[in-house]
Amino acid sequence: MTKRLLLIVLILSAGCTSGPQPEATGRIGVIVSILPQAEFVEKVGGDRVIVTVMIPPGASPHSYEPAPDQLIQVSTASLYCAVGSGIEFELGWMDRIISMNRDMAVIDCSKGIELISRDHDGDDHGGTNPHVWLSPRNAAIMVENIFQGLVAVDPDSVDYYTENKERYLQELETLDHRIREALPASLTKLIVYHPSWGYFCREYGLEEIPIEKEGKDPTPQDIARLIDLARKEHITVIFVSPQVNRQPAEVIAREIGGKVVLVDPLEKNYVENLFKVAQAFMEV
Repeated sequence: MTKRLLLIVLILSAGCTSGPQPEATGRIGVIVSILPQAEFVEKVGGDRVIVTVMIPPGASPHSYEPAPDQLIQVSTASLYCAVGSGIEFELGWMDRIISMNRDMAVIDCSKGIELISRDHDGDDHGGTNPHVWLSPRNAAIMVENIFQGLVAVDPDSVDYYTENKERYLQELETLDHRIREALPASLTKLIVYHPSWGYFCREYGLEEIPIEKEGKDPTPQDIARLIDLARKEHITVIFVSPQVNRQPAEVIAREIGGKVVLVDPLEKNYVENLFKVAQAFMEV
């Protein structure tokens, strides 16, 4: 069965399982790839948008495949806000998603952001680290791109979107200031399982040390090296995302008498979550 035919079959098989359609609500259908983008769109679009998130809570952007009801939402949406930085879901699905709805506008939320190359941090995502949203200043750029997309499909609401955007940009600026004030000068290095936090670290002058290398679990030699590094740097906390394997991090933490702390890069409540993560990083 061809991929195109498979998509059609998935949509037809969904029947009445899909969520509310935009035309039934009078709102603009907007598709996003990840949960933090949903907050960005909802903060700018307010009650004039209905947002569908392609990668649901707990799912990995590296392996998730959309469900039939999500594809139905795509077929009627006015706007897709792609992360645009090379997340695997988009690399594998965007062409097929676009082919399902040629009338849907597509924006690149990463436009204007300086991407971190894979060679820089060992992340394996088509040449770039895709986790651009994990910096408040990058998030502000993404919000501006989303604003432009909403205005393009709904120009009559430009004043409404502008007011909402400016209010949320102030929230992001306040978040940035709070993080800068909270992070101690003594904090210089973080050991993380998956290199999700490169943009956060670049923003706040930190070094991210990943356990995972090019999408693969560490070798025993890698683990031994990280244990030695943690002892040398007096690091006692290993950070792990809920979406990944915790076992290698637990091995390292046990050997250094430390602990594993979960930090989620994909929480929807962006402002609240990112400050909570910054506070967790202070435990190092």
